[in-house]
Amino acid sequence: MVKLKLGPIADDKPVRVTVELSAVLHRDLVAYAEILARETGGAVAAPSRLIPLMLERFISADRGFAKARHERRSGSAGRQL
Repeated sequence: MVKLKLGPIADDKPVRVTVELSAVLHRDLVAYAEILARETGGAVAAPSRLIPLMLERFISADRGFAKARHERRSGSAGRQL
């Protein structure tokens, strides 16, 4: 295997995804945005702005996912292509 000076290049370009939400969930997101704006003194954000932040927080706090991801990476690190 060739050892290059550069490591992997992060793909940080946003990806657009379309999802359908229940009316109840949408109302909860709107209410959440209103409460957040009141608490922080900022503007009320659209639910579409909250969803990525909530997903990032959820994934980063999921210890089971972090462990499985670490094990998956560790298991594939020893293999050569």
